[in-house]
Amino acid sequence: MDIQIIKNRFGIIGNTTALNHALNVAIQVAATDLSVLINGESGVGKEVFSQIIHALSARKHNPFIAVNCGAIPEGTIDSELFGHEKGSFTGAVDSRKGYFETVNGGTIFLDEIGELPLGTQARLLRVLETGEYIRVGSSKVQKTDVRIIAATNRELLEFAQSGRFREDLYYRLNTVPIRVPALRDRKEDIPLLFRKFATDFSDRYKGLPVQLNDEAKNILMNYTWPGNVRELKNIAEQISVLSKEKLVTAQELMQFLPENNFNRLPVLAGGKGAVSHQEFANEREILYKLFFDMKKDVTELKKMFYDILQNPNMAQHIPVYNNNDSMMPDMRPQVMQGSYTQQSHQPVIINQNGQDVHHTEAVEESLSIVDKEKELIIKALKKHRSKRKDAAADLGISERTLYRKLKEYDIEE
Repeated sequence: MDIQIIKNRFGIIGNTTALNHALNVAIQVAATDLSVLINGESGVGKEVFSQIIHALSARKHNPFIAVNCGAIPEGTIDSELFGHEKGSFTGAVDSRKGYFETVNGGTIFLDEIGELPLGTQARLLRVLETGEYIRVGSSKVQKTDVRIIAATNRELLEFAQSGRFREDLYYRLNTVPIRVPALRDRKEDIPLLFRKFATDFSDRYKGLPVQLNDEAKNILMNYTWPGNVRELKNIAEQISVLSKEKLVTAQELMQFLPENNFNRLPVLAGGKGAVSHQEFANEREILYKLFFDMKKDVTELKKMFYDILQNPNMAQHIPVYNNNDSMMPDMRPQVMQGSYTQQSHQPVIINQNGQDVHHTEAVEESLSIVDKEKELIIKALKKHRSKRKDAAADLGISERTLYRKLKEYDIEE
């Protein structure tokens, strides 16, 4: 079946390789009765994949039910799945069928299966291996013909190795694995999804859909999206309701994105240390570059003063620069033959007769990290003629971090 038809039918938007691969696996496995384990972070749309598998299977005319294993209390999960007999526990005033009985012949989707208690896992393993189960409080073995599709946002293999999940159940469920990519790994799909959600929301409330300018799109694509598609939909609806203008700028967009969800760790920009699924961007990236440059400058200064001490005549040929790389008045003391002494507050040069020849005031350069950071940003912008992308690359930071710093330091481009 054409993958685009499936996307249109189930409202799936995106063309990334990882997403298309996951859809192709779901389409291929649908015609079988194999167990499927869907892996993916919360909010990526794992349930949609279970619906695709059921809709394309021979069971499509039979019941389908989705069960959130993490939302059912541990004391009642066995009763919900397998049913119970009257009087089997306090409150069991009648016999009750479980999901495996009511969905017989159909498909059951067990979401967040990593939350199942170990006892329930043993019961589920028996269903997978023999198709048999026993109601709570009963001794009668019953049969069921149910296809099981499971999903998790946890690493079940790690759970199995630590004893929190049955290893035999893991391998039984993981007959065909499907991994749904996180939204941050589908960057090119983010503007398409935002436009879809904004259009849907405008249709519902009879208004014009909001749009993003280029800078806002760039920020949206580089945000980490811990809540994935669900979070993007919420942000799109917030902007549709609260935005004053229909064309949303980067500055306005930043007001809707939680600052604490931007990753705060440094990274080597563009190097092997870069992590593909996260963007590490903050002021420390600039500071690291600043400190390395300062270390280099200190080393050169040490060498220069050592050479002057060895050959005093060199001092008069050394130019002096200010912070803007322009010439300053030569405030260096005239080094003369004789001894050199230093008072606590300023250097004094003594000639051979012991007379005070020349005083200079120490000119201290600002050591403020903020000033240095601002200075580097201004230099980078001048160098690249206010092209933020090139300036950010030269500074070794992300364009989003550069934008935030421009606002923070009130730097005019």
